[in-house]
Amino acid sequence: MALLSRLPAEMIARPERNYQANCVAREVEHPELDHKPVVKLIVPTGRATWLLTEFDRDSEVFFGLCDLGMGCPELGYVALSDLDSLRGPFGSLVDYDMTFVASKPISAYADDARRRGFIAA
Repeated sequence: MALLSRLPAEMIARPERNYQANCVAREVEHPELDHKPVVKLIVPTGRATWLLTEFDRDSEVFFGLCDLGMGCPELGYVALSDLDSLRGPFGSLVDYDMTFVASKPISAYADDARRRGFIAA
């Protein structure tokens, strides 16, 4: 089952609004907004974690903090198709953490993750 169909509607709507807000900021040459993550994705039987702030529906790409469990988390883009095709141990699918509530902006999570070598959220 596709990831978008498993996510609650607000977990797609808010990242889309964040993406649009940063598009507007770029157009008027303002600094991009440092959004709080909206979605935490995980591989339940693995170590990969994503904290996502933006979603561009046209290109089906998310932006956020990405950690594939290899000790080098980084801010970047991840395609929805990559998330849909990823399988963890025992064939587990990428899923969302329904208990996650961001307490700080994505830049603070990124700074912390770089120091630790993994996302702690």
